[in-house]
Order: sequence, then C-alpha cells, then structure tokens
Amino acid sequence: MEIQNNLPTFATNFLKTIKMKIAKMACLSLLTTMALAAQAGGTLTNTNQNIHFLRNIARDGAIGIDGVYSNPAGVIFLGEGFHLSLNLQNARQTRTIDSRFPLFVFNAENPGNESHHFKGNADAPIIPSVQAAWNKGRWSWQFGFAITGGGGKCQFDDGLGSFERIVSGIPALAAPSVNKLYQQLAAAGIPGMGNHAMGNSYAYDSYMRGRQYYYGFTLGGAYKLNDNLSVYGGLRLLYGSANYYGYVKNISIEHIDGGQSQMVNASQHFTELAASLNYYAGMMEQMGNTAARDQLTAAATAATALGVQTQDIELNCDQTGWGVAPIIGIDYKAGRLNLAAKYEFKTKMRLKNKSANSESAKSISMLDKYADGKRVAEDSPAMLTVGAQYELLPSLRVMAGYHHYFDVDTKQYTKNMLGDSNEYLFGAEYDINHRIQVSAGVQRTQYDFKDDGMNDISFNVSSYSYGLGVGVNVTEKIKVNAAWFQTLYDDYKKTYEVGGLPTADCFTRTNRVIGIGVDFKL
Repeated sequence: MEIQNNLPTFATNFLKTIKMKIAKMACLSLLTTMALAAQAGGTLTNTNQNIHFLRNIARDGAIGIDGVYSNPAGVIFLGEGFHLSLNLQNARQTRTIDSRFPLFVFNAENPGNESHHFKGNADAPIIPSVQAAWNKGRWSWQFGFAITGGGGKCQFDDGLGSFERIVSGIPALAAPSVNKLYQQLAAAGIPGMGNHAMGNSYAYDSYMRGRQYYYGFTLGGAYKLNDNLSVYGGLRLLYGSANYYGYVKNISIEHIDGGQSQMVNASQHFTELAASLNYYAGMMEQMGNTAARDQLTAAATAATALGVQTQDIELNCDQTGWGVAPIIGIDYKAGRLNLAAKYEFKTKMRLKNKSANSESAKSISMLDKYADGKRVAEDSPAMLTVGAQYELLPSLRVMAGYHHYFDVDTKQYTKNMLGDSNEYLFGAEYDINHRIQVSAGVQRTQYDFKDDGMNDISFNVSSYSYGLGVGVNVTEKIKVNAAWFQTLYDDYKKTYEVGGLPTADCFTRTNRVIGIGVDFKL
C-alpha cells in the first residue's frame, strides 16, 4: 500500500475545518443545556389564591376574607370574629411552540418538514390555599398560605425545538469535512475509504420536564384608624422548590457505505473514525513519515472531539431557596365606595442548586452557573395593586383594579430581557337573593418581554382572562364558592438566525382553572 505525499495537506485542512465546526457545535450545545436549566414559568406571579378571584378577577378593592391576599387592609371591615377560607383549585395548561429551521427537513423520522410542533402539558391537580383573620376591636390579625408561583409540572415528551436545532446541525456542520477526509484518504492510497460517506439525516431521543412550586406564607395585621380608613403591615415568606430534568440522547447520523445508507450512533461513528486515523498515524510512524503521522494524529483528535460533542447531554437539577419581604396596604371606605391599595416589596430569592449532570454536559463551561451547590438569583418582583368597588344597588357591585409588576428591578438571569408587566381588571357581583350570588370578571395581562427573554422553555405571552362563578350561603356562617377561570393567550413570534440560517419560533399557551372553596365565620 502506497501512501501519497499529499497526506499532510488534507489532514491539516480537516483539522482546521473541524475545529471551527466543533466551536459552533459547542455554542449550540451550551444553549441547549442553558435551556434545560431555565426557569419554567418565567416572572409569573400567581394571583389566583382564592375562589373569589376565579369568580370575579377584580378583587383588589373588595371587602372579603380573600382580602388577606388581595386587600388585607380592608379585611377589618368584615366585622368582629374569626374568618376562615379554605380553597382547592385544579389547573391545566399547555405550552405550544412551532419552530421553523431549514435543517429540520433532514429529520429521519419526519423528513421534508422545516416546521416542527412541540407541545408541553402542565398539570396542577390540587392547588390549596388558606386565608384566616381574627378581627377584634380596631385590629385584624391575618394569616395566608398559597402557591404564589409555579404550582405544577410541565413536560415535553419530544423535547424542544432548541434541542432539535442542535442535533440537526451536526450532519450539516460535519459532513462536508468528513466526506472530504474520506475522499482524500482514498486518494492517498488507504483502501476502502472511498466507499464511505456521511449523509445529512439525523435522529435523536429527547425529553424535558420542569416542576416548580413557590410556597407563600403571609402574616400581618390591619388597624382601623377610624370608621372609614384602615392600614395594613405584614411579611411574606416564600419558599421555592423546583426540579428541571431533560436530555438529548441516542444521537444518530446517516452513514453511507458502498452506496447503502443506514443510521448509526454519532458518537460511536466519530470515535471509530478517530481510531482509524490513529491506526494509520501509527503506520506513518513505522514508515518514518513523521509529518503525516502528526497530521493524522491531529485529525484523529478532531474526530474524537466530535465523538465527545455528540454524546448524550443530560441535566437533572433541583433548586431550593427562600426569601422574606414586607407588605403594606391601605383601605378607604366611604358609603357605597371602597378604595384600596397594596404594595408587596421585592423578595430576594437565591436558589441553591443540587445538580447531577452527564459528563458531556459538565464539559460545557457556562453550565457552571447551574453547578452543584451554586446559588442562582431568582427574585420575585415587587407588585403594586390598586382597586375600587362601587355599590350601584344594594344587590349589585362593580369593581376595577390595576396591577404593576416591577420585573426590571429584579435580579435574575433574564433581567436585561424584561420590561415591567401590567394587568387591568374589571368585574361585577350580583345577589340573586340572600343565599345566592353570581359574579364574573375579566383581566388583560400585558408583558413587555424582549425577544431575548423568550425561549421555548421559559416564555410568557400577553393574554385575556375571564372568570365566572357562584357563591351560596349555606348558613349565616358558611358560604360555598365555585368557579371557572379561562385564559386566552396571544401569539408571540420571534425570528432570528442560528448559524447563519433563518429561524423562527411562535409561542402560545392555553390555560383553565376550576375551583371550589368554603368560607367560615366563627
């Protein structure tokens, strides 16, 4: 077997080209791993902490036991005694991303389609909450518990578009250089190499699951300054618990041998190629051709790196943390009109990671942000609410409210990608008789996210919500509430480039909540 003298040249070119492509693939792999660790739910703060809210969204200026959350200063006007509200909710949400990328056409299981559909199902079977108040004289002592953020888990059985973009790029980035290598090895006199080629098809297994609960506890007191005016001061304790698990496994690429195509394990393919290159490098050393030996060894190193880059990527990260912040409120009651305001200060949250990563994920430097034992900033934003209620008739009340979330002032990984969020709320309640009430409300939520703050694992889109329900006074001391709550989300389209190729994602959600609760006056 005669090895031609042009061996050093083609090996050098292969090494140079592959190094650049490996760098691109590493960046893409980094984006995948970052997405795996991103927070599910974004900056969402749960305001559905009582069935009264599901019945009528605009509760910021209303007087009721649910005011322990929505209008704590107004709870004192309920009258003396012990007031208690127990609530259970069931929520179901879907998150849908339509991703478009030119290389998706090479998916071996879904060939020819540039657009792929990814859907996640999020379920929270039981969301409990408790509000309690003891009113005596001018004082109202209050306690509340609710799931103030998250509240369930979301899973994408087929992974995400950002995952597939990485896998689809492997043949496109590597095939031209690998095929040129085969041709030049054959031209150099190495037998059998001319029969081999790498195609553009790919396949993989992928999965993503996120679970997040922020448990909120509030403790405070309201004081009635006079018959019309009351103030409130309290503390909120948040305890966060989350888990994010996902993987990209069994990456396969198309290998062509003698004109016959088959899907083979990518990591194994590149590792075997590296072994062949090292074998021929040994032959060059025996022949005394040290230049060819060095170039083949370097090319084998590049192929080994490709084998590492196509190993399984996996992340399993648990996060826990807590924070405390004050809450202040005021309520003014004058005849048929009631006005109220509340300000919840920013809660500083530092979530501690407990992570288990695959070896390939550990090799990505920026995964250090989610390394075991590290603390991640995830503040809960400050929130200002104002509300009003007016009694048109003794049996008919109308309400309005406004929420402002100070998202930009938080410290979190998406800080520079956020704008402040706003909500506008309207509702009405009607007493059919002394036992039965019906109510309904609507809400407009407007987020101000920049494109960089929207990705397929963590996104929020503006929406309209409506709720309706009924309250039944079973006795003078017991009231049962039941409600239905639905959210209609906008679509958000993001266009950008990945590796110089046009890319687009379209985000949206669905959401519905049902609930039942019981209020007691003792």
